[in-house]
Amino acid sequence: MADPRAAEAMALVQTHRALGAPTLLQALNEHVRLVAQQDRAVRIGEWTVKHLGEDRYMISVTMREQSSTKQWFERDYQWQADVGKKAVMAVSMPAESLMPIDESGRMPILPPVR
Repeated sequence: MADPRAAEAMALVQTHRALGAPTLLQALNEHVRLVAQQDRAVRIGEWTVKHLGEDRYMISVTMREQSSTKQWFERDYQWQADVGKKAVMAVSMPAESLMPIDESGRMPILPPVR
């Protein structure tokens, strides 16, 4: 990746905490493994990053999979990363379904301070 900030944004998203997995990247890879284990076809596309201005980037990946009835459908996972604030926010429903929920019932934008 030519833009080091874009690479940082991609890393922020892929290594962000996930619901049910240590990172978002691992959560998606585990989903692919589980679907394949059920003898259903599944394909995950290329991760892409688009500069939105200043420190903000849009990170996306599309997953195509077959349902149990062999119909194909797609899920578009999209996150906005703010490299300056080290923040990740889901901007699509599939992406939101992977994000952890804090004690207040909200999806945190920043990783917890330790």
